Amino acid sequence: MDESGSASTPSDSMLADRIDALFRVVRRPNREQYSHEEVARACREATGESFSATYLWQLRTGRRGNPTKRHLEALAKFFDVPVVYFFDDDQGDVIAKQLELLDALRDAEVRSVALRAVNLSPEGMGTISDMIDVIARREKDAGGAGP
Repeated sequence: MDESGSASTPSDSMLADRIDALFRVVRRPNREQYSHEEVARACREATGESFSATYLWQLRTGRRGNPTKRHLEALAKFFDVPVVYFFDDDQGDVIAKQLELLDALRDAEVRSVALRAVNLSPEGMGTISDMIDVIARREKDAGGAGP
């Protein structure tokens, strides 16, 4: 944290990406995204500090950076992720990968493949993994939708 009470965080664009990922992946029970106002209100209540929907939108889009540690702690608490998600690049990257997986598992086809693969042997899983890698490389080389 610096002298102004702002947290030492990743770059503004990385912070924006991380906040945006939380909005995309962590959803209401009815699977809709939380609104900026809902999250900002919860953060105001948690910190007792000013925290507007506009400020949150600015953080999420990278138009504003350098939030306070308390603001990031409130966001982490709301979205139920460890606060280290914002402060530690390595741990933040691990958590970001877990969020990507959670997001991918919302896709019915991805979930179906994952559930069918549960009962495969380690050798079978290796074969499936190799096949996915080959297809992903082909799609990438062809300019398709691969990773």
